[in-house]
Amino acid sequence: MIRSRIVIIGAGFAGYRTAHTLSRLARGKADITLLNPTDHFLHLPLLPHVATGVLEPRRVTVSLPGTLPDVRLVLGEADGVDLEQHKVTYTDPEGTRGELSYDRLVLSVGSANKLLPVPGVAEHAHGFRGLPEALYLRDHITRQVEPAAAAPDAETCRARCTFVVAGAGHTGVGLAAHGRLFTDALVRKGALWNGIRPRWLLLDTADRVLPGLDERLSATADRVLRGRGVDVRTGTSVKEATPEGVLLDDGEFIGTRTLAWCVGVRPDPLVAGLGRPLERGRLRVDPWLSVPGHPEVFACGDAAAVPDQHHPGRCTPMTAQHAWRQGATAAHNVAATLGHGTRRRYRHRDLGSTVDLGGAKAAANPLGIPLSGPLAGAVTRGHHLAAMPGNRVRVAADWLLDALLPRQAVQLGLVRSATAPLDTASPGLARFPAAAPHPTDDRHDPHAQEPSHHRANHREDPHDQQ
Repeated sequence: MIRSRIVIIGAGFAGYRTAHTLSRLARGKADITLLNPTDHFLHLPLLPHVATGVLEPRRVTVSLPGTLPDVRLVLGEADGVDLEQHKVTYTDPEGTRGELSYDRLVLSVGSANKLLPVPGVAEHAHGFRGLPEALYLRDHITRQVEPAAAAPDAETCRARCTFVVAGAGHTGVGLAAHGRLFTDALVRKGALWNGIRPRWLLLDTADRVLPGLDERLSATADRVLRGRGVDVRTGTSVKEATPEGVLLDDGEFIGTRTLAWCVGVRPDPLVAGLGRPLERGRLRVDPWLSVPGHPEVFACGDAAAVPDQHHPGRCTPMTAQHAWRQGATAAHNVAATLGHGTRRRYRHRDLGSTVDLGGAKAAANPLGIPLSGPLAGAVTRGHHLAAMPGNRVRVAADWLLDALLPRQAVQLGLVRSATAPLDTASPGLARFPAAAPHPTDDRHDPHAQEPSHHRANHREDPHDQQ
């Protein structure tokens, strides 16, 4: 009997759930291949814990071979899909080109950092969508605070201890909240210039933090952030980024060595090359998550424009909650085309949201019930543990140790700026140059404007050298 070939591109929330569910539904009667740049699933909501030393990096990753035993893993980045020939082309970690043929295809390629035409951002800002970026930020923050006390003047000390986060969505709020606690811990035993304290700024063009969530969650997060000393500025954006700081749209210049870019995400550019209708960069699908005109192709997660059955005319937002559920629906519908079960529309019920604010603080509204304080913190961390497909005991153990012991603050030097560029379609994959980089800065490189996921980024962050 000929076994159907199923290829799943991407192992984020949608892709992992698709592979896990489909391996159970197919009952060994299909060859399932998962194409992904790394060998792990990354639990993105816990990245702020990694960037601030609460969790070790491996805690937020789950092995794909270890948890998907009936799924063949192919390491590589998809760079093309031929819908007519039923083929996917990719490049493996060693730069070798490969090709996969399929009978059924699931596109769950996810998203990347959202770029805006702001001068200097691509050169001086860093995203926060993958482990390389989180590890870089952890080292970078420590690298700025530790030498601040020995800075030649108060202005340099103040700039090193100023951290700007652009974007007050879920990611930006989490980073600013955790980051403030982290830097306070770093300076607890070391005096800075004339009583200077670490400063965190959180910027957003919206009129409130967490603009996409319930206003009560927004109010709770805003109160915690301001109470912790975070300078929250709504209705404000970055006009220009420079090596010395950022210029805001109101004309104020903020001296800083750190600009974290958390303004949102964009669909993976792979779907734009399919030649199929898009909705704001996302691939249009029907309520069964299949691509119109290609019933053998399904799409889910951030790169898919999935009709929202509760809000006609709109698409479901790009959230982990939707991606996780869409993955299960996609798996059932692929299995249905193989004769296992019946296909189903994607429907959802809002289970609420949680925002971890560090320490015992959080904002949550499970099933629409607004919570704050330690209770919200317990619910939020319980939600994270329940949502993770592995490593629960290790994560809980790290949280316990962080509550009982002082935070460890050391520079590991594992990730440099050049290996975690902002402009990349795969933020979870470190970018190592093919050859030793030239010591000059690539701002003078005539190829510096090429998309970094198509070239090796040779830029070293000047702040890494200071």
